[in-house]
Amino acid sequence: MTTPPVVDGHNDTLLRLYGTDDPVAAFTGAVEEPTTHLDLPRAREAGLGVGFFATFALGDDDHELRWTDDGYEFRIPDALDHEGARETTYRMLELLHRLAATADDFRVVRSVDDFDACLDSGDLGAIAHIEGAAGVAPDCSNLDFLYAAGVRSIGPVWSRPNAFGAGVPTKYPSGPDIGDGLTDAGRDLVRACNERGIVVDCAHLTETGFWDVAETSSDPLVATHMGVHGLAPHSRCLTDEQIDAVADSNGVVGIGFFDMVLSDEPDPEATATMADIVDHIEYVADRVGVSHVVLGSDFDGARVPDEVGDVTGLPDVLAALRERGFTDDDLAEVAHENWRRVLAATW
Repeated sequence: MTTPPVVDGHNDTLLRLYGTDDPVAAFTGAVEEPTTHLDLPRAREAGLGVGFFATFALGDDDHELRWTDDGYEFRIPDALDHEGARETTYRMLELLHRLAATADDFRVVRSVDDFDACLDSGDLGAIAHIEGAAGVAPDCSNLDFLYAAGVRSIGPVWSRPNAFGAGVPTKYPSGPDIGDGLTDAGRDLVRACNERGIVVDCAHLTETGFWDVAETSSDPLVATHMGVHGLAPHSRCLTDEQIDAVADSNGVVGIGFFDMVLSDEPDPEATATMADIVDHIEYVADRVGVSHVVLGSDFDGARVPDEVGDVTGLPDVLAALRERGFTDDDLAEVAHENWRRVLAATW
């Protein structure tokens, strides 16, 4: 049995590298003790072909945990200053290109041809993603520059407000219908992304925002690192109706590996298992078909189950799916074919 090359829909490795003294050494494996979930040598070992590498602007405020009668919630962080977020976005994109210039077998993916070349050659490809578009000008005036810099995927919001809309708060138990949706600028951003061939990522949107994207976008719907609300009633999880809408658009739901969202527990420190990951993937496959579920680990952005550990756990995820009854053809779809279909339709 062979393991197909994997496309992973979300990581925050650039954020982890951004604050290190020597990010190139950390990414290329020239350090004794890795501090990230993902670097180039381990990605090669794992069979990772392409990953969505996120730029992400942090704020000064932290996530204040509040206990509720039946669970917990985190205070929504304040909105970011656009100028500061723009600078951080640009600098992380600079870092991504510096890494690609340093490592011969690491490249920025700008097209389906680039995508295919990475899967065929064994090189690691990076799709540049912006998580929470605070660094995008409210009038989209820098969007062409960002496209020229390789950006091919944008999530309009993270779990904080910005000019484009409201992010969903982190809350358990809760549905995702807690907060406003897209602003007029947010709808304009969706249309501008459609025009240029940029994926619009529905992760971190409220349910209202999700439906705003569904009504505005002409491309397949994508939610890169999520969970299933039918298994874990968390605000970051998609409802059955949302999953159905993604499938109806010929899009994909990316299942994240993060403990907190996969766990049906009223505790933000709860741990999840490999079986939980498989349960969420299987739920989507059973409901709308295996053609509409993919992987979206959130490596370097969340705690992941010990059975996964880091990027080298990707083959174990596929092995666990095989044990659950997924065929080789199913695994190829989940691993990379579904992503290729959506990117070919969008780019």
